[in-house]
Amino acid sequence: MSMKRVLSIGQCAADHGSLSRAIRNHFAAEVVPAATAEEALCALRQETFDVVLVNRILDADGSSGLDFIGQLKSEDALRRTPIMLVSNYDDAQRQAEERGALPGFGKATLGQPRMIACLKPVLG
Repeated sequence: MSMKRVLSIGQCAADHGSLSRAIRNHFAAEVVPAATAEEALCALRQETFDVVLVNRILDADGSSGLDFIGQLKSEDALRRTPIMLVSNYDDAQRQAEERGALPGFGKATLGQPRMIACLKPVLG
């Protein structure tokens, strides 16, 4: 069985490290960073990922993770790719789900049961 792969979009370096450690500890998955939406789309068109985790606001350029979710879900070749928002804000999570994302989690829940429960269906 091959290692599961996660594309993490828009996290700052410290948050990417924390997120990667939590995912590796619980799921033994590889976490690949992408700084911008353009970089993420390029990666998604060339490689396969089991889930995409997108920050509410992309650290590199301040663009919207919610807009990225809408963009991903509008592309025929990518719309089936599971995506989750990484945000502690319930309103943002609701908006992400309205755009087609799976229920996500916030950085406050890294390594905790909520994060594990969200990721288990795609990485478990």
